Amino acid sequence: MAEKKATKAAAPKAAPAKATAKKAAPAKKATLTINAITVGFNAGDVYETLNKAGKALTVAEIAKLAKISEKETLLGLGWLFREGKIKDEENKVALA
Repeated sequence: MAEKKATKAAAPKAAPAKATAKKAAPAKKATLTINAITVGFNAGDVYETLNKAGKALTVAEIAKLAKISEKETLLGLGWLFREGKIKDEENKVALA
């Protein structure tokens, strides 16, 4: 009797992986914390920025120089207006 040689069956080739495009996760919106501590710090940032500049600045300029958002800048400005430390000069903000 002749022995049959065992042959290995060819393994089925795996299908090439499909390139799936990853969907970008929606950008997380920064939350604005409003309490006496954070608003007070924002007011300090605004005050120091105006003091260093030595001139009247717009809200956007203050936010950029202080490295805070415009919303945080407005909160700080409100605090400083209430304390009488800043004033309006031709639609810009200056130290009083």
